[in-house]
Amino acid sequence: MKNFESVSVVKAANIYFDGNVSSRTVEFADGSIKTLGVMLAGEYKFNTGKPELMEIQSGQLSYCLAGETQWHNVHGGQAFNVPGNSSFELKVTQVADYICSFL
Repeated sequence: MKNFESVSVVKAANIYFDGNVSSRTVEFADGSIKTLGVMLAGEYKFNTGKPELMEIQSGQLSYCLAGETQWHNVHGGQAFNVPGNSSFELKVTQVADYICSFL
């Protein structure tokens, strides 16, 4: 899917890590929410409430889920799931364009 149709976009940006990670919230008619964002190269740790699907549109990064020691490499065109009420770490090596879906 190239476009999202019939959505609302929250005007205020979500800005994290001194501006190195930013996103916009997109709300769908069915109540689902996604964020569309960009992460600059760096290392980041995020906490989750709901489970998440992270779809990497472009760029390259590694992630490690809470309780794990193994890092997983992903790049544009790939995705990974994150459990709810948890956390994950990222090492972004190339600017990453992403979509985060809250499940």
